[in-house]
Amino acid sequence: MPPHGASAAHGLVEDIITGLMALAVLLLLCVSSSMLTDWHIHYVTSGGMFLEKIHPATYLVFSAFLLCLLRQANPVGDLSNILSQTKLTLVLFVCWVALLLQLVLLRRPFTPIIDTFLLPPVIFVTMLQLSPSQKRILAWTFHAGILLNVALGFYEYFSGSRLFPLTVGNIVVLGEWRSAALLGHPLTASGLIAAYVMALILRPAMFPPLIRLPIIAICFASLMVFGGRTALITTIAVIAILVLVESIRLLLGKRASLATVIISLCLLSAAITIIIAAFSTGVFDKMLLRFSSDKGSAFARVATLHFLSHLDWPELLFGAAPERITSLQSQLGLNYGIENFWISCIAQFGLLLTALLTAGLICLFVDIAKKSQSAVWAIFLLILMIAASSVSFSSKNIQMAQFIVLITLLLPKTQVRSRIARRTEHGGASRFRPAPAASEIYR
Repeated sequence: MPPHGASAAHGLVEDIITGLMALAVLLLLCVSSSMLTDWHIHYVTSGGMFLEKIHPATYLVFSAFLLCLLRQANPVGDLSNILSQTKLTLVLFVCWVALLLQLVLLRRPFTPIIDTFLLPPVIFVTMLQLSPSQKRILAWTFHAGILLNVALGFYEYFSGSRLFPLTVGNIVVLGEWRSAALLGHPLTASGLIAAYVMALILRPAMFPPLIRLPIIAICFASLMVFGGRTALITTIAVIAILVLVESIRLLLGKRASLATVIISLCLLSAAITIIIAAFSTGVFDKMLLRFSSDKGSAFARVATLHFLSHLDWPELLFGAAPERITSLQSQLGLNYGIENFWISCIAQFGLLLTALLTAGLICLFVDIAKKSQSAVWAIFLLILMIAASSVSFSSKNIQMAQFIVLITLLLPKTQVRSRIARRTEHGGASRFRPAPAASEIYR
């Protein structure tokens, strides 16, 4: 057994790592680019120092990752152990380095790719090194952050006021009814809340039914106030598929207790009554108008499809200069960005590196899927839909990092940890114990 002093020091390091990651999770959910712009921090706007160009949560995550490497005084061995668990994720790191080199050689801004493409895999590999007790704290922090944003979303919707002005880069968006809360943008908020609803539905063990079902109902209703059509439709489609599959199983002879049937019918009746009452009061009128009058969103997506035809071959292969992209966006009426991840990436980074980056992201998702429950595929579907229909991950943001935090904390298959993490749970002792079940995170 290690000396008492060494054990106490080791416990302090673990507490610091937990605190850093918990604060990082909170900042990812509560500090947006709009908030930073309102506070005169040049995160997405021109000017300012280099340090302003990186999200505060990124500093915390990287600090926690560094402490994970140093806590056993063997950073090289620990790094090797980490990479042995996430071999495919290493492909994304290599692709990211190639993208960084191209941007530096072409003298283009490279800070956007730090938060967008480097932060997510670092979060993933850091989460793997944490113990169940550490992840339990982070999971409850995530729940609290999500529910806070849902509550603030309803407040913004019904009060008609915003916590922070809605901005897209240097542009202040006026006349927007959709809530953004602390997540900064309606589409970011609706995408993350939709993923949270899916996680609650697909992983029943997360909460007792009397707590889980009201949270699902409230969060699903908040999709109406955040106004994301893609997120709403995808969530409804996933729920419909689940209902269809469960109905087929019942028809084929699956047994269900009488209590389950009675509770399900009561909940269904209550849900239908609440929905009808809400529609009759006009609460969802604004969201319904989004489907009949999209204020130019359809035109923007059509213009996006023709964007690449205006680039020459060198620009298609290696990306166009930022000034050239901005000019073309203005000509084509794409004031809020190129609303497709792959087209936007080709415009910025070129066809070659976009292909590499896509391959790297697929490798990351495969690694995540191996360590997550099957419900993760619903989240991946949502991510794909968001990427195909909006600016999303092609611009400087932390949206991908938010999804990775949700998956690693709420949908783990088992508590997959390295030998390092299993040692550190016992203060550096050499005894190894089997990894506990994922449900222990919420005990």
